[in-house]
Amino acid sequence: MTLFFLAFTLFAVACRVASLAVSLRHEAALKRAGAVEYGKLNSNVLALCHVLFYGAALWEGWARGPVLDMTAYAGIALYLVAMLLLLHVVRLLGRLWTVKLIIAPDHELVTHPLFRLVRHPNYFLNIIPELIGLTLALHSYKTLAIGLPIYLVPLIVRIVQEERAMRARFG
Repeated sequence: MTLFFLAFTLFAVACRVASLAVSLRHEAALKRAGAVEYGKLNSNVLALCHVLFYGAALWEGWARGPVLDMTAYAGIALYLVAMLLLLHVVRLLGRLWTVKLIIAPDHELVTHPLFRLVRHPNYFLNIIPELIGLTLALHSYKTLAIGLPIYLVPLIVRIVQEERAMRARFG
């Protein structure tokens, strides 16, 4: 069981490191092409919150000790679905996807049905389920109860900033 949770922990961290690598590559290319970053301070706060949330969830889960029950299974399933949805969103946005709020000079509005069905799918279908899934998988209930509300503050700020930037670009 401990080996399973170690594998899940490493997988979760690897998913986020890999997504960060993609984001950094996209960000560099976008900025070379003249893209403008908005909400830089909030992006840094959001990144810090993400790292602290993961750290707290992993610490709490490992301090409690691995438990493989229906809650853990549900958390793992939710986490996996969130990662699959992240891959889908990254594929749909392509070179425009980053963890930062960056608008390219040739930015195109993505009109895929997913974006019409769910406003901000990266946040509502990936990040929030990812964090909930992680905490359920590890039984990190204090992190969920305290960390998620804190995390939601800069996330809501990001959504407002993104709406503003997109309206300015596309009307």
